[in-house]
Amino acid sequence: MNFLDLVDAGRGLGAAFTRKELTPEALNVVEAVEQADALIVTTPVYNGSYAGLFKHLFDLIDPLALVDRPVLIGATGGGQRHALVVEHQLRPLFGFYSALTVPSAVYGSDSDFADGKLVDPLVLARAGQAVDQFAALLSARQPNSQPVRLASG
Repeated sequence: MNFLDLVDAGRGLGAAFTRKELTPEALNVVEAVEQADALIVTTPVYNGSYAGLFKHLFDLIDPLALVDRPVLIGATGGGQRHALVVEHQLRPLFGFYSALTVPSAVYGSDSDFADGKLVDPLVLARAGQAVDQFAALLSARQPNSQPVRLASG
């Protein structure tokens, strides 16, 4: 299991307009996302949206790389008014890639944490529900299966 942070990409991610311009560190992050068996993607929310660098990373992902890939989405923010970011921005982002996002998304605001740990019982229950759905999706996948592509004509 790999844990990646945008910091792992270094400054080369934000400076690149195309994949060809990525530094080796940034390219490693992009390729790790594309090659993962499944993704747990979380982001902080700034001014009602995910960060621009987060979006830039996904702008550099091959549009077919995440087809049928299980994804659990989550976000954190300063207050409850950012809670719909997971449904109105993250879910459509991964829908573009035809990824399989689990039905339950997780959002936690500053007040849901104490000493850097999630403590709110409702958010913990929601996270548990999302993890259970994610685990079920992973166990239902057949290893080495290839997606079926339909063509007309």
